[in-house]
Amino acid sequence: MSDQLLLILIIAASLMYDFVNGFHDAANAIATTIATRAMSPRKAIIMARTLNFVGGLLNTAVAYTIGKGVVDSSVMTLPLLLAAVVGAVLWGYFTWYFGLPSSSTHALVGGLIGVGLFANDFNFKILVMSGILKIGIAMVVAPFIGLLGGLLLKIIFSWAAWKLPYRATAKFFKHFQVLSAAYVSLAHGMNDAQNAMGIMAIALLSAGAISTFHVPLWVRFASAFMIGLGTSVGGWRIIRTMGHRMTHLHEPLDGCAAEASAGTVILVTALLGIPKSTTQVATGSIAGTAIAGRLGNLRWKVIGNIILGWLFTIPGAAILGILSYLLLKTIL
Repeated sequence: MSDQLLLILIIAASLMYDFVNGFHDAANAIATTIATRAMSPRKAIIMARTLNFVGGLLNTAVAYTIGKGVVDSSVMTLPLLLAAVVGAVLWGYFTWYFGLPSSSTHALVGGLIGVGLFANDFNFKILVMSGILKIGIAMVVAPFIGLLGGLLLKIIFSWAAWKLPYRATAKFFKHFQVLSAAYVSLAHGMNDAQNAMGIMAIALLSAGAISTFHVPLWVRFASAFMIGLGTSVGGWRIIRTMGHRMTHLHEPLDGCAAEASAGTVILVTALLGIPKSTTQVATGSIAGTAIAGRLGNLRWKVIGNIILGWLFTIPGAAILGILSYLLLKTIL
């Protein structure tokens, strides 16, 4: 198989990854907004799709980490890149089918690590440990920061509004939640839309289509567009889990607190070039608002299933990536 055809397949697989990412992570930005009825589903999806597109054009720090900060780019051949992305796509579709909001970012990282190690006789020297450590720390810390932020913001918002008439408070936070959902959508585009950009950029570099590692403008446009399309087509399963099954989110005040917390964590990590899970941060933030109200509001069985999805994402995507690589070897 020629390098040109492999490059085309990698770009197609990367865009499919963004499409599946839209199933998962972009839906998180608007799940609480729909649950509290601050926006209609149609308007929320249009907003998320648009602001994901805008966010994808604003920053490329995460793309550099994915492209050069997980596995040594000199050992990542085109077949390896294709297998890693296919593994992430398969894992994303599998978890979407069961309504589990797993991390598309960690699935891609798992695919890269699994395929890279398998093809290089499990030589751990090919791993960029500084980048993996950065991702690992964010994986553990970010959800708890989101939880703490959601809890504190729920308390602050409630304290500020407790003497006001309920109808006036609900109306204010209903409008404010439109802004907080827009904030999360924009931050999500700045972070998650760049995962596939990093893969496509390193593939273009390996194929000689670009001379230095950078993210061409058309790659940014294509990635952001596909995430928005995925949100429109398949985001409903995750929206139901995050906005209805995990806890009862009926008040716009709760939604504002969760979204403001999640958006801030996502934005800061994007600017720092840290690929992290929007799903984890959103889940932590929603849990924080629920804890601030009443601990019994949380549905622990659903949260347990979500956590299991997180734990198995990296090894699961790694295994699927390795199987994809073995299949590719029989074809090439």
